[in-house]
This record gives sequence, structure tokens and C-alpha cells, in this order.
Amino acid sequence: MLEVSVVLVGKSNKSITMQIYILFFIPPHKSDFLFSKFSYSCTSRKFCLSLRRFIFIEKMEYIKTQIEGVFVLEPKVFGDARGYFMETFRQDEFDRMVAPVTFVQDNESKSTRGVLRGLHYQKGEFSQAKLVRVIKGAVLDVAVDIRKGSPTYGQHVAVELTGENHRQFFIPKGFAHGFAVLSERAVFQYKCDEFYHPEADAGISILDESLQIDWRIPAEAAILSDKDTRHALLKDFDSPFSF
Repeated sequence: MLEVSVVLVGKSNKSITMQIYILFFIPPHKSDFLFSKFSYSCTSRKFCLSLRRFIFIEKMEYIKTQIEGVFVLEPKVFGDARGYFMETFRQDEFDRMVAPVTFVQDNESKSTRGVLRGLHYQKGEFSQAKLVRVIKGAVLDVAVDIRKGSPTYGQHVAVELTGENHRQFFIPKGFAHGFAVLSERAVFQYKCDEFYHPEADAGISILDESLQIDWRIPAEAAILSDKDTRHALLKDFDSPFSF
């Protein structure tokens, strides 16, 4: 039995790089298999995308960002007159393409336009990796590298997540996380690999101008919790994380 999967691992204006996974299953047990992996680069974006869509079945694209370990995930959406179906998470594929992570808690929040939440993290043994997405509405989601000694310390990745684009955003341990609500309302969901521990809850200022984050919300319209107004600026911050 043969199973083939293709995953997008990088793209630019000139080329697309794919990783192709081939599994040959040996009957009678599917657990016995031979595994092969190779990469292929297309100089024609149109041809490459057509190849993936019509020859192979794709379920999720794992897109690397400018900071190592931070990923944008784009699921394959199958739509028809009834609506749509998509696979939002698959453990074995996630472990292979991103990192071995076991999520233990799912959370959901609802917010109105102008709400800023963050930039949050959990300290010490309770540090968290997160996989986040928007069910309804739109947010600008941001991960800030706060690992001491990291070549990208203080830098961030920002991605717009909406109920229409179905994107997901993976934030590893060692990053502060926050988002701004761009729509009238937004329903936000996230998976965590550690339980919430209020005693370990911490953050850096979401209003820190040195981070150079364009939240796309006018300062006078921003809505913050009292807690989020009291976090330290990056320059005054002693990070508990190391690269």
C-alpha cells in the first residue's frame, strides 16, 4: 500500500519548495512501513501549485516565518454547496513538520474591535507553546521573541488570522504572544501544551514602541485590561528564557 503526502515548506516570488513524504505500508500491519522523504523546488509557481492540487492530496501547509520555529499553518478547505470541511489539526503531521508538541488545554475568547490582549507568556516550568486561530472575525496576531541570546531577540512575527482565511499560528515556548481585534467582534481559539497557572502568568507591554509593532488600531481606540497596562517595557525586562 502506498501513501503520498506533499507539504509546502517555503515559497517566494520565484519558486516554491515542497517536501514529499512517501510511505510504503507492508501488509498486514500498517505500523510496518518504509519511509522516504525528499524535497523538490519548482521555478514555476503556477505549475508547482497545480501539481500539488491535482496529483496529491494536501491537508495542511506548514509555512516557515522569518523567525525559526514560528509557523503559519494553512489548511486545505474542501467546499461545496453544503458548506465546507477542513482538517484543523493532525498530531503526527504536526510533530513531523513543526515540532513534537502535546497540547493539553484548549481556550476560547470573544472580543470586540480595538481590544488588545498581551503580550503574555508563562514563566519557568509552566511555559507554553500555543497554536492559535480565529473562528469568527479578524485579528492581528503577534509573537515576540524574548529568548536571551537569540539572534532575533525583540523581533516579532505578525499575521492576520480571520474566520475566512482559516490560518493558524504556532508560537513556541520563549515567545510573548498577543493580538489586536480588527473586526467588530472576534472569536479566538488556542491550544496550549501546558495548563494555565495564574502564579506563572506574566507579560511585556503590548504598547512598547521599541517593538515596532503596527497593531493597526489607533492608540485612542485601544481597549486593554488593567493588567496589560502594567507590564514592563522590553528594555526593563529580565527574560526567564534562554536561546
